[in-house]
Amino acid sequence: MLLGLGLKRPTRVPGYSAGDSARDSLEELAELARSAGATVAASMLQMRDAVDPATVVGRGKIDEIRVQRNAADAQLVVFDGNLTPVQQRNLERELDCRVIDRTQLILDIFARHARSREGQLQVELAQLNYLMPRLAGGATQLSRLGGGIGTRGPGEQKLETDRRHIRERVRRIAETVETLRRQRALQRRAREAVPLGAVALVGYTNAGKSTLFNRLSSAGVLVSPKMFATLDPTVRAVRLPSRRRVLFSDTVGFIRDLPKGLLAAFKATLEEAQQAALILHVTDVSNPRHAEQDEGVKKVLDDLGVKNTPRLHVFNKIDRLAPDELAALAHGNGNVFVSAHTGAGIDALLARVDEMMPVDPLVRLHFSLPLADGRKLALVHGLGRVLQSKVRDSQMDIEAELPESVVRNLQLKAL
Repeated sequence: MLLGLGLKRPTRVPGYSAGDSARDSLEELAELARSAGATVAASMLQMRDAVDPATVVGRGKIDEIRVQRNAADAQLVVFDGNLTPVQQRNLERELDCRVIDRTQLILDIFARHARSREGQLQVELAQLNYLMPRLAGGATQLSRLGGGIGTRGPGEQKLETDRRHIRERVRRIAETVETLRRQRALQRRAREAVPLGAVALVGYTNAGKSTLFNRLSSAGVLVSPKMFATLDPTVRAVRLPSRRRVLFSDTVGFIRDLPKGLLAAFKATLEEAQQAALILHVTDVSNPRHAEQDEGVKKVLDDLGVKNTPRLHVFNKIDRLAPDELAALAHGNGNVFVSAHTGAGIDALLARVDEMMPVDPLVRLHFSLPLADGRKLALVHGLGRVLQSKVRDSQMDIEAELPESVVRNLQLKAL
């Protein structure tokens, strides 16, 4: 069982009170805990101007938490924030139970969902770097690492080893991850040899990116209401209305207040966003707090250095809105509104992607081909969009929209 505690300083967000923000963050913490397999027994919220340097919340609140913990028979307390090693040890001593913070909880979820070799290594690296300064507690603290949420071990590595062995393990993992990163870069360059533009789906966790990705590509990616269900990157080719093919990539969901140190654990999927020619920012429009979630996504994208990459905002889950709500939101803006669940708006989305893709632009060309050249005629019809055609003697006059690379490779000349 789990007792969640949120500590929030008053903040000023236009149109959004500090209390609302704190409660939303605490609800999100509870959802994270459930994604990690916990049962949330109770939650508490404290608003204060400054944290207590020793225990975060102060003596009076400590006593209140202890009473709540005992009443709920909770075995774990999760703080909605980042605890210093000293604060964590003090809290565990005062509450007589295990205490973890938001970062450790997210790392536990990463450990559950990483499937690829690189993803597992990156999660282990993040876990070890997080736990290193917490080894000062010695055997007493490490004796608590036997199992449960927040203790999911990084691979088979035993945390009872000394600092020197852990540093050596961190070094070896970092070298392996860098080797895998270089291999992935070579694979990406091989893909780029064929002029296929890359489109990355990004958005807040649970925005419906994987469902949309499956709808666009028939990829069969895991769809789950649990947070961070997608951790490893998936790339699939999709044909646009112009007959151009582009590569769509599904990425891990973002979350508010994500510690910068955890961005390394996202590296495999985030590199797809960094290399993309177009970013689709997917929003759960049915979530009443989607505007604040969007701001969190934009902040992470800015941190990744993709501020200048073309971006298309896709509002998902319109099937959950009333018609008048949807009409009010869609009026007078250039965003795309879809339902990945029902397929509504998908054709319009692909058309917008077609318009915005800067890679291998479309060329409208009037040209002629011999009727005997069946190969070129088939490629023109297969890779482009024929607008009109007419047989003239032994030639076929064609007007078509074709990717620039096709015009170049087939050596087509305008009439």
